Amino acid sequence: MKDVEERYFYYDSKMAVTPYDLQELYRFTRWGRSRSIEQIERMLEGTTMCFSVRYAAKMVAFCRVLTDFVFRASLWDIMVHPDHQGKGLGSSLLNYALDHPKLRDIPLVITYTSELAPFLARLGFRKEEGAMMLLRKPIEYS
Repeated sequence: MKDVEERYFYYDSKMAVTPYDLQELYRFTRWGRSRSIEQIERMLEGTTMCFSVRYAAKMVAFCRVLTDFVFRASLWDIMVHPDHQGKGLGSSLLNYALDHPKLRDIPLVITYTSELAPFLARLGFRKEEGAMMLLRKPIEYS
């Protein structure tokens, strides 16, 4: 993992992320391909914290957090560019985010994903019964 960290630059600021960077990464997901620049701009405005990784000035990994900074946080949009997968970058990014001084003491961090369950389990996440979800619109998987 040390080799990964020497070539990549980590950021914990929304200022390091543009809607265009994100749209480029979303195109490699089955769940975010149809997100427009305008939607991404609004999403970034309402997001508490963004974490990103750049390689050769290009954003190659991203996740975001919504939180009250005390009791709960939720983790969303975990993405690593396909050319950079399998190198430990996703684990490194999530460790960077979850160990951030503003987040490390929050007792409950949740996320919603089926695709990343095995990956997240290796980082300490586990499935719990009792979660409920209000789905006001169908989730678009383009």
